[in-house]
Amino acid sequence: MLSVEEPIGVTEAAQVPQQRGDHLLDAAVRYAEERHWDVFPGTWLEAADGSERCSCGEPDCARPGAHAPRPDWAGQATGSGAAARRMWSRQPRASVLLPTGRTFDALDVPESAGFLALARMERMDLTLGPVTCTPDRRMFFFVAPGAAAKVTDLVRALGWNARAIDLVGRGEGHYIAAPPTRIGGRGAVQWARRPTQVNRWLPEVDELISPLAYACAREAADARARLS
Repeated sequence: MLSVEEPIGVTEAAQVPQQRGDHLLDAAVRYAEERHWDVFPGTWLEAADGSERCSCGEPDCARPGAHAPRPDWAGQATGSGAAARRMWSRQPRASVLLPTGRTFDALDVPESAGFLALARMERMDLTLGPVTCTPDRRMFFFVAPGAAAKVTDLVRALGWNARAIDLVGRGEGHYIAAPPTRIGGRGAVQWARRPTQVNRWLPEVDELISPLAYACAREAADARARLS
């Protein structure tokens, strides 16, 4: 987990962090200061009738405690550590959200396909950026900005349909939740590969799309076989 003494990138092991305000504030400030990522505060979890609910007040919130609280969220995002500290000081329980399409895009894939692709990429000794995994079983591979606009054509060139194999590019106008944000009672967003000094320079989408598309296509085929 992120702690005051541990700079980003020292520990590779993914651990479930606690949803404490000091952890969230510290993470937000360091993402801005050390990685130069824009951050903005999202909703948070509130205790209610022995359970937790999203601060947005919606009883059937799809991502409780882990979504933008207002439609103009893009204007709130900041790359300033001092500004991030002020925002989380006002609401220490707010989730940590990262806009895509600025300093990075993200390739959003099913968790099972993501781990399959990650193992293959490591065997191929590919350059990898940070990777998160979420409690709703998705993985996000951080890549250089501009990736989202290329995904459909790149996957089509490999012989698949990006939507059919559930490979999604997240770019301008989107955001992702960052560790140690919790999503309702499902658990916390974690690092499958932490940010390090080595992966400060993000790979281009062209470098990762083949193993990711192959893994997603294989997972989609397996899912169809299970239903037949």
